Amino acid sequence: MKIYDGGRAPNPRRVQIFLKEKGIEIEAQQLDLNAHEHRSSEMLAKNPLATVPFLELDDGTVISETLAICRYLEELYPQPNLFGASPLERAMTEMWSRRIEFGFFLRVAHSFRHLHPAAEILEGEQIADWGRKNQKLAVEYLDILDQQLASHAFIAGARFSVADITTIVTIQFFKPARIQLPEEGLPHLRRWIDTVSARPSMELTV
Repeated sequence: MKIYDGGRAPNPRRVQIFLKEKGIEIEAQQLDLNAHEHRSSEMLAKNPLATVPFLELDDGTVISETLAICRYLEELYPQPNLFGASPLERAMTEMWSRRIEFGFFLRVAHSFRHLHPAAEILEGEQIADWGRKNQKLAVEYLDILDQQLASHAFIAGARFSVADITTIVTIQFFKPARIQLPEEGLPHLRRWIDTVSARPSMELTV
């Protein structure tokens, strides 16, 4: 297997953390997104959507989309479990993963793509009003996370899961997205941030 990576961009980082949590080592090729290496003819032949990361299997099969990659690896390496060990755990992890991706992760991504000057090379036309709208929605979503974490140790329940990975990567991307964590409030979310940020898998290596 070989992973085509994108450095510190949010989706590649999600898979990087997942691999560290699993203790899996896979050959990786770094693609320079600013140089549009992910859009080269060679890469488009493998992954026509030009997204990163994507996983190429030994038979040439390509798996793109972050959660699909993680699900495949979970099947190959089931321990430690990161998608849930029971039907209910798996359902809750799926539910919160979708909530976070659509309600939080994408908001921060849109903020970055439409407000950060360096993102123009990727986005093309930037719409500042749309960026600011998504900043507001991302900050509002923090209250939902704080409420969930008031009665749960982690995003999807009692155990660390892939939903926590998506959430912490989203929060780590606040700075380039020009979003600030409120200075006060959100005690449960702050507790969770401290806990998750201390995990060895969170150390940057690329």
